[in-house]
Amino acid sequence: MTGGVIELDDRSVVAICGEAARGFLQGLVTNDVVGLGEGEARYAALLSPQGKILFDFLVVAPLSGQPELLLDCSRATAADLVKRLNFYKLRAKVLIEDRSASHGVAAGWGEGAAALSGLAFADPRDPAIGRRAIVERPLPALWAGDDASRVAYEVLRIGLGVPKAEVDFGYGDAFAHEANLDLLHGIDFHKGCYIGQEVVSRVQHRGTARKRIVRVGFAEGLPRPGSPIATHEGEIVGSMRSVVARRGLAIVRLDKAKAAQARGASLRCDGLAVTLDSSVGLSPNMASD
Repeated sequence: MTGGVIELDDRSVVAICGEAARGFLQGLVTNDVVGLGEGEARYAALLSPQGKILFDFLVVAPLSGQPELLLDCSRATAADLVKRLNFYKLRAKVLIEDRSASHGVAAGWGEGAAALSGLAFADPRDPAIGRRAIVERPLPALWAGDDASRVAYEVLRIGLGVPKAEVDFGYGDAFAHEANLDLLHGIDFHKGCYIGQEVVSRVQHRGTARKRIVRVGFAEGLPRPGSPIATHEGEIVGSMRSVVARRGLAIVRLDKAKAAQARGASLRCDGLAVTLDSSVGLSPNMASD
Protein backbone atom coordinates (compact mmCIF):
# COMPACT_ATOMS: atom_id res chain seq x y z
CA MET A 1 0.00 0.00 0.00
CA THR A 2 1.28 3.43 -0.93
CA GLY A 3 0.71 5.61 2.12
CA GLY A 4 -0.12 4.71 5.69
CA VAL A 5 -1.91 5.47 8.93
CA ILE A 6 -0.29 6.46 12.21
CA GLU A 7 -1.44 7.66 15.58
CA LEU A 8 -0.09 11.15 16.25
CA ASP A 9 0.86 10.69 19.88
CA ASP A 10 2.00 14.31 20.15
CA ARG A 11 -1.53 15.55 19.37
CA SER A 12 -4.60 15.81 21.56
CA VAL A 13 -8.16 17.14 21.56
CA VAL A 14 -9.81 20.11 23.25
CA ALA A 15 -13.59 20.60 22.94
CA ILE A 16 -15.52 23.87 23.06
CA CYS A 17 -19.14 22.95 23.77
CA GLY A 18 -22.34 24.98 23.61
CA GLU A 19 -24.45 26.96 21.17
CA ALA A 20 -22.07 29.92 21.53
CA ALA A 21 -18.94 27.89 20.69
CA ARG A 22 -18.48 29.23 17.17
CA GLY A 23 -19.07 32.85 18.05
CA PHE A 24 -16.74 32.57 21.03
CA LEU A 25 -13.86 31.11 19.03
CA GLN A 26 -14.52 33.38 16.04
CA GLY A 27 -13.53 36.43 18.06
CA LEU A 28 -10.25 34.88 19.17
CA VAL A 29 -8.52 33.03 16.32
CA THR A 30 -6.99 33.83 12.94
CA ASN A 31 -9.42 31.91 10.74
CA ASP A 32 -13.17 31.85 10.16
CA VAL A 33 -14.89 29.08 12.13
CA VAL A 34 -18.50 30.23 11.85
CA GLY A 35 -18.75 28.88 8.31
CA LEU A 36 -17.39 25.40 9.07
CA GLY A 37 -19.47 22.60 7.56
CA GLU A 38 -20.01 19.24 9.28
CA GLY A 39 -16.83 17.16 9.15
CA GLU A 40 -14.79 20.10 7.88
CA ALA A 41 -11.60 21.45 9.45
CA ARG A 42 -9.73 24.73 9.27
CA TYR A 43 -6.24 25.61 10.41
CA ALA A 44 -6.05 28.50 12.88
CA ALA A 45 -3.98 30.02 15.66
CA LEU A 46 -4.56 31.91 18.87
CA LEU A 47 -2.17 34.85 18.99
CA SER A 48 -0.88 37.21 21.64
CA PRO A 49 -1.93 40.87 21.35
CA GLN A 50 1.55 41.43 19.85
CA GLY A 51 0.72 38.97 17.05
CA LYS A 52 2.87 36.01 18.11
CA ILE A 53 1.54 32.45 17.98
CA LEU A 54 0.55 31.10 21.39
CA PHE A 55 -1.22 27.98 20.09
CA ASP A 56 -2.06 26.57 16.67
CA PHE A 57 -4.61 23.85 15.92
CA LEU A 58 -7.06 22.37 13.46
CA VAL A 59 -10.65 23.39 14.27
CA VAL A 60 -13.09 20.59 13.41
CA ALA A 61 -16.91 20.61 13.23
CA PRO A 62 -18.46 17.26 14.28
CA LEU A 63 -20.46 15.26 11.77
CA SER A 64 -23.57 15.00 13.92
CA GLY A 65 -24.13 18.73 14.11
CA GLN A 66 -23.91 18.89 17.89
CA PRO A 67 -23.11 22.39 19.20
CA GLU A 68 -19.38 22.05 19.73
CA LEU A 69 -16.04 22.49 18.01
CA LEU A 70 -13.06 20.18 18.45
CA LEU A 71 -9.46 21.39 18.39
CA ASP A 72 -6.78 19.00 17.13
CA CYS A 73 -3.91 20.54 19.10
CA SER A 74 -0.50 19.92 20.61
CA ARG A 75 -0.76 17.37 23.41
CA ALA A 76 2.01 19.09 25.39
CA THR A 77 0.10 22.38 25.52
CA ALA A 78 -3.52 21.16 25.62
CA ALA A 79 -3.95 21.99 29.31
CA ASP A 80 -2.48 25.46 28.79
CA LEU A 81 -4.81 26.01 25.83
CA VAL A 82 -7.82 25.17 28.00
CA LYS A 83 -6.63 27.65 30.63
CA ARG A 84 -6.12 30.38 28.03
CA LEU A 85 -9.55 29.82 26.48
CA ASN A 86 -11.18 29.91 29.90
CA PHE A 87 -9.37 33.20 30.54
CA TYR A 88 -11.17 34.68 27.52
CA LYS A 89 -14.47 32.94 28.28
CA LEU A 90 -15.91 35.68 30.55
CA ARG A 91 -19.71 35.29 30.27
CA ALA A 92 -19.76 33.22 27.09
CA LYS A 93 -22.02 30.20 27.50
CA VAL A 94 -19.48 27.57 26.55
CA LEU A 95 -17.82 24.64 28.27
CA ILE A 96 -14.16 24.03 27.47
CA GLU A 97 -12.89 20.47 28.00
CA ASP A 98 -9.49 18.81 27.72
CA ARG A 99 -10.24 15.44 26.13
CA SER A 100 -6.65 14.24 26.06
CA ALA A 101 -7.53 11.20 28.17
CA SER A 102 -10.50 10.12 26.07
CA HIS A 103 -9.58 11.04 22.48
CA GLY A 104 -6.57 10.84 20.19
CA VAL A 105 -5.60 11.94 16.70
CA ALA A 106 -4.42 9.91 13.70
CA ALA A 107 -3.16 10.80 10.24
CA GLY A 108 -3.68 8.86 7.02
CA TRP A 109 -2.05 9.57 3.67
CA GLY A 110 -2.13 8.00 0.23
CA GLU A 111 -4.16 4.81 0.20
CA GLY A 112 -4.02 4.78 3.98
CA ALA A 113 -6.37 7.75 4.26
CA ALA A 114 -9.35 5.49 3.48
CA ALA A 115 -8.58 3.37 6.57
CA LEU A 116 -9.30 6.20 9.01
CA SER A 117 -12.37 5.87 11.22
CA GLY A 118 -13.95 8.20 13.76
CA LEU A 119 -14.29 11.87 12.86
CA ALA A 120 -12.15 11.88 9.70
CA PHE A 121 -11.46 15.10 7.79
CA ALA A 122 -9.17 16.51 5.12
CA ASP A 123 -6.11 18.29 6.48
CA PRO A 124 -6.87 21.92 5.52
CA ARG A 125 -3.24 23.01 5.32
CA ASP A 126 -2.44 21.08 2.14
CA PRO A 127 -4.59 18.44 0.40
CA ALA A 128 -1.49 16.42 -0.47
CA ILE A 129 -0.79 15.67 3.20
CA GLY A 130 -3.92 13.52 3.41
CA ARG A 131 -6.53 13.19 6.12
CA ARG A 132 -6.70 13.14 9.90
CA ALA A 133 -9.15 11.67 12.37
CA ILE A 134 -10.23 12.37 15.92
CA VAL A 135 -10.93 9.00 17.55
CA GLU A 136 -11.96 7.79 20.98
CA ARG A 137 -9.24 5.97 22.87
CA PRO A 138 -7.90 3.36 22.59
CA LEU A 139 -7.02 3.94 18.96
CA PRO A 140 -6.67 0.81 16.78
CA ALA A 141 -3.45 -1.03 17.55
CA LEU A 142 -2.56 -1.16 13.85
CA TRP A 143 -2.30 2.62 13.86
CA ALA A 144 0.59 2.65 16.32
CA GLY A 145 2.94 2.74 13.37
CA ASP A 146 6.56 1.66 13.08
CA ASP A 147 9.66 3.78 12.61
CA ALA A 148 9.40 3.51 8.83
CA SER A 149 5.81 4.83 8.87
CA ARG A 150 6.74 7.75 11.06
CA VAL A 151 9.70 8.64 8.87
CA ALA A 152 7.46 8.41 5.80
CA TYR A 153 4.99 10.85 7.33
CA GLU A 154 7.80 13.23 8.28
CA VAL A 155 9.15 13.08 4.72
CA LEU A 156 5.67 13.97 3.46
CA ARG A 157 5.14 16.79 5.98
CA ILE A 158 8.53 18.36 5.46
CA GLY A 159 8.40 17.93 1.70
CA LEU A 160 5.14 19.89 1.63
CA GLY A 161 6.58 22.61 3.86
CA VAL A 162 4.16 22.04 6.76
CA PRO A 163 5.90 23.12 9.99
CA LYS A 164 5.36 21.62 13.42
CA ALA A 165 5.08 23.85 16.48
CA GLU A 166 7.87 23.61 19.05
CA VAL A 167 10.00 21.87 16.41
CA ASP A 168 10.05 24.31 13.50
CA PHE A 169 8.82 27.38 15.40
CA GLY A 170 8.31 28.17 19.07
CA TYR A 171 5.06 29.17 20.72
CA GLY A 172 5.27 32.76 21.91
CA ASP A 173 8.22 33.39 19.59
CA ALA A 174 6.99 33.32 15.96
CA PHE A 175 4.65 35.67 14.13
CA ALA A 176 1.89 34.17 11.98
CA HIS A 177 3.62 34.91 8.65
CA GLU A 178 6.93 33.53 9.91
CA ALA A 179 5.25 30.14 10.49
CA ASN A 180 3.56 30.39 7.05
CA LEU A 181 0.00 30.48 8.38
CA ASP A 182 -0.93 32.64 5.42
CA LEU A 183 0.45 30.06 2.97
CA LEU A 184 -1.23 27.14 4.79
CA HIS A 185 -4.76 28.60 4.77
CA GLY A 186 -4.56 29.49 8.46
CA ILE A 187 -5.63 33.15 8.19
CA ASP A 188 -8.87 34.69 6.94
CA PHE A 189 -8.00 38.26 5.99
CA HIS A 190 -11.67 39.22 5.59
CA LYS A 191 -13.16 38.08 8.91
CA GLY A 192 -13.86 40.33 11.88
CA CYS A 193 -11.51 41.26 14.68
CA TYR A 194 -9.46 38.73 16.64
CA ILE A 195 -6.53 38.93 19.02
CA GLY A 196 -3.37 40.08 17.21
CA GLN A 197 -5.23 40.96 14.01
CA GLU A 198 -3.67 44.41 13.64
CA VAL A 199 -0.17 42.95 13.51
CA VAL A 200 -1.17 40.23 11.03
CA SER A 201 -2.94 42.75 8.77
CA ARG A 202 0.00 45.17 8.86
CA VAL A 203 2.50 42.50 7.83
CA GLN A 204 0.18 41.28 5.08
CA HIS A 205 -0.49 44.69 3.57
CA ARG A 206 3.07 45.96 3.85
CA GLY A 207 4.73 42.70 2.87
CA THR A 208 7.12 43.07 5.78
CA ALA A 209 7.64 39.47 6.90
CA ARG A 210 11.37 39.36 7.64
CA LYS A 211 11.60 35.62 8.33
CA ARG A 212 9.91 32.54 6.92
CA ILE A 213 10.03 28.80 7.38
CA VAL A 214 11.52 27.53 4.13
CA ARG A 215 12.04 24.07 2.68
CA VAL A 216 15.67 23.06 2.45
CA GLY A 217 17.49 20.41 0.43
CA PHE A 218 20.93 18.81 0.79
CA ALA A 219 22.89 16.93 -1.82
CA GLU A 220 24.27 14.63 0.88
CA GLY A 221 24.28 14.15 4.63
CA LEU A 222 21.99 15.57 7.30
CA PRO A 223 22.76 18.73 9.28
CA ARG A 224 21.82 18.88 12.94
CA PRO A 225 18.57 20.63 13.89
CA GLY A 226 19.39 24.03 15.35
CA SER A 227 22.57 24.44 13.31
CA PRO A 228 23.07 27.84 11.67
CA ILE A 229 22.80 28.26 7.91
CA ALA A 230 25.52 30.63 6.73
CA THR A 231 27.15 31.92 3.61
CA HIS A 232 30.67 30.80 2.75
CA GLU A 233 31.68 34.26 4.03
CA GLY A 234 30.31 33.43 7.48
CA GLU A 235 27.12 35.51 7.55
CA ILE A 236 24.27 33.63 9.25
CA VAL A 237 21.03 33.76 7.25
CA GLY A 238 18.95 31.17 9.09
CA SER A 239 18.71 28.14 11.35
CA MET A 240 17.92 24.50 10.58
CA ARG A 241 14.79 22.93 12.10
CA SER A 242 13.22 19.61 11.00
CA VAL A 243 15.57 17.29 9.10
CA VAL A 244 14.85 13.97 7.36
CA ALA A 245 16.00 12.14 4.21
CA ARG A 246 18.03 14.97 2.60
CA ARG A 247 15.32 17.54 3.14
CA GLY A 248 14.33 19.81 5.97
CA LEU A 249 12.70 23.00 7.14
CA ALA A 250 14.63 26.08 8.24
CA ILE A 251 13.76 29.51 9.58
CA VAL A 252 15.42 31.99 7.22
CA ARG A 253 15.95 35.76 7.14
CA LEU A 254 14.59 36.53 3.69
CA ASP A 255 16.48 39.78 3.21
CA LYS A 256 19.82 38.21 4.08
CA ALA A 257 19.17 35.16 1.89
CA LYS A 258 18.24 37.33 -1.08
CA ALA A 259 21.29 39.53 -0.55
CA ALA A 260 23.49 36.43 -0.46
CA GLN A 261 21.97 35.26 -3.72
CA ALA A 262 22.51 38.65 -5.35
CA ARG A 263 26.23 38.55 -4.66
CA GLY A 264 26.58 34.88 -5.60
CA ALA A 265 27.29 33.58 -2.10
CA SER A 266 26.78 29.86 -1.45
CA LEU A 267 25.05 28.51 1.66
CA ARG A 268 26.18 25.78 4.00
CA CYS A 269 25.01 24.16 7.23
CA ASP A 270 27.18 21.87 9.32
CA GLY A 271 29.63 21.94 6.42
CA LEU A 272 26.97 20.65 4.00
CA ALA A 273 25.80 22.38 0.83
CA VAL A 274 22.29 23.78 1.21
CA THR A 275 19.58 24.71 -1.31
CA LEU A 276 16.62 26.87 -0.26
CA ASP A 277 13.18 26.41 -1.79
CA SER A 278 11.93 29.19 -4.07
CA SER A 279 8.23 29.20 -3.12
CA VAL A 280 8.55 32.06 -0.63
CA GLY A 281 10.28 34.44 -3.00
CA LEU A 282 13.76 32.94 -3.11
CA SER A 283 15.22 32.08 -6.50
CA PRO A 284 15.53 28.34 -7.30
CA ASN A 285 19.20 28.89 -8.12
CA MET A 286 19.92 29.75 -4.47
CA ALA A 287 22.05 26.65 -4.49
CA SER A 288 25.32 25.87 -2.86
CA ASP A 289 28.40 25.28 -4.92
